[in-house]
Amino acid sequence: MRILVTGGAGFIGSAVCRSLVGHSDYEVLNVDKLTYAANLSSLAAIAQNPRYHFLQADICDEATLKTAFSDFEPDAVMHLAAESHVDRSITGSAAFITTNVVGTHVLLEASRGYWNGLKGARRDSFRFLHVSTDEVFGSLDADGAFTPETPYDPRSPYSASKASSDHLVRAWRHTYGLPTMVSNCSNNYGPFHFPEKLIPLTIINALENRPLPVYGKGLNVRDWLYVEDHAAALQAIIVRGQPGETYLVGGRSERTNISVVTAICDAVDRHAPLQGGRSRRGLISFVEDRPGHDLRYAVDCSKIERDLGWRAKTNFEEGLELTVAWYLANTAWWRSIRDGSYAGERLGLLT
Repeated sequence: MRILVTGGAGFIGSAVCRSLVGHSDYEVLNVDKLTYAANLSSLAAIAQNPRYHFLQADICDEATLKTAFSDFEPDAVMHLAAESHVDRSITGSAAFITTNVVGTHVLLEASRGYWNGLKGARRDSFRFLHVSTDEVFGSLDADGAFTPETPYDPRSPYSASKASSDHLVRAWRHTYGLPTMVSNCSNNYGPFHFPEKLIPLTIINALENRPLPVYGKGLNVRDWLYVEDHAAALQAIIVRGQPGETYLVGGRSERTNISVVTAICDAVDRHAPLQGGRSRRGLISFVEDRPGHDLRYAVDCSKIERDLGWRAKTNFEEGLELTVAWYLANTAWWRSIRDGSYAGERLGLLT
């Protein structure tokens, strides 16, 4: 199988590429624009593999995409390219509309043109998987969970742009017959995570004894999914999923933000204790909440567990230990970011 992956130099995309090349005999073409959050060093383990190929390109570039399809002749597309940070969308929404909405449209049209030229079994087996977020469903109260039937209610420019792209993908199936599928995942974490998100930012700040900002009272709840488990789920969908279906992918690991931060403090203390036995919990600093901050997300992932036989293997405690250990062992990876594209400053403040 030949799979065209968009956004394969990003956090989740690089995990997908590493999984596809490292744990199967698939051939992968990674198409990535290399924006600030992309990092080719995240792909060093597979960069020299003859089944891995890289193309630096913008998914809004119609001509380049058409050439990529005709040259690589993929059997499937896994679409992960996206602007993904809610805080950045609050103060800079245009990039999210361009990449997440316009870029998805261009990719769908390139895929449709290519698919229309396929014949027989290759046409019948072609798949387009659009990887999205649970944030498109809005916010939950204390009970319940998102299902594939939950109505959309996006609350941020980021989630609105992803909701728009989800609708485009489904429309291209209903109107043109393109064999598309959609996955909506909960919050990912793990190695190679760009340090603007909660877990990597907190780990690195804790290692540097800097303040650990927590929005509001820290009571917002997220379901946490180890990124390598997510990569395995996406592979299951692209291989065994059915066109027209939506699969929700979660870790069954709901935590409040404050409990995540305190768990990180304790894990970093175990791996790199401070003199005098001081706890890094003392670095926690409650800050003004993010505008429009959704209270709770939770994902009912029983469909993918039942229909495709996938289940998250890594519980939160295990995954967090692995993640903290990785950041301790890979300081060169994140220091290059701290010294360059992102120094850990607060994002998403209204002015």
